[in-house]
Amino acid sequence: SKPGPIFLCVGVESTVYVHNPHLDGMKKDNLYHFNLGTSTHDLPAMFGDVKFVCVGGSPSRMKSFIEYIAGELGLENAKSEYPNICAGSDRFAMYKIGPVLSVSHGMGIPSIAIMLHELIKLLHHAHCTDVTIIRIGTSGGLGLEPGTVVVTKQPVDATFLPWFKQIILGKTVVRSTDLDEGLAEELLQYSNELGQFNTVIGNTMCTLDFYEGQARLDGAFCSYTEKDKQEYLTKAYESGVRNIEMESSVFAAMCKLSGLKAAVVCVTLLDRQKGDQLNSEILQTYEQRPQILVSHLIKKRLQASGYYKS
Repeated sequence: SKPGPIFLCVGVESTVYVHNPHLDGMKKDNLYHFNLGTSTHDLPAMFGDVKFVCVGGSPSRMKSFIEYIAGELGLENAKSEYPNICAGSDRFAMYKIGPVLSVSHGMGIPSIAIMLHELIKLLHHAHCTDVTIIRIGTSGGLGLEPGTVVVTKQPVDATFLPWFKQIILGKTVVRSTDLDEGLAEELLQYSNELGQFNTVIGNTMCTLDFYEGQARLDGAFCSYTEKDKQEYLTKAYESGVRNIEMESSVFAAMCKLSGLKAAVVCVTLLDRQKGDQLNSEILQTYEQRPQILVSHLIKKRLQASGYYKS
């Protein structure tokens, strides 16, 4: 199925679209899970200058990112506390510095989809233009050394197909998971320029579950063998999959529908062909790598635009 023919464009040069004819007839729009709204907040004043949106699972990670990018752009100061803009809600966290917005999305497709609906409407109501959005996160790798950063070429499902399927009104709707190829190549180029860690471009398998859906052997339930697991992960690798996570397919589908240039940048915490278990020490060692790479891209883009001078 294809999206409807209604395109509500924000401004003449906008690159953020919504596909919902019902929004035009609404006197106000409550972005419930953000605790924001068109009748309660001046969204253009608060967010109209946003050019980069970075999203990630954990609230603490996204606060850490806004602190890091503020330092990289020279926008931090001794009194900077970076308040959570969504403090009135316990669902998501949101932070902003200059033209950069940092938002948590929780874990899995349902959670990030809810967040993206309201984020896209927020950008629409704020009259944002030329927005780039990047998911930064963690993942399990395939055939890669732990700590390798994967820039997603194409999100695929658990059968290695490049689409996102959703049931709407009892019918299966299939949407493309294409991402911006130029943005992915730009990120790879900047990683090579940094020279701090290995980065590759590869397909990302997006699953509905952390345990059985990713062929783990350590969940509460498991009906397959180690051999079964290895055969499945080998097929995934041979199809081009280089990492596994739980958000990229719907992220790519919704960003494509919205006209947002999007990328997914995830560090691998382990090689899934060699194990299943994680620990907090591994996470702390590697989780800042996507932040470093994406911050470097933002700095370069802002330097080119004249916004920021090193």
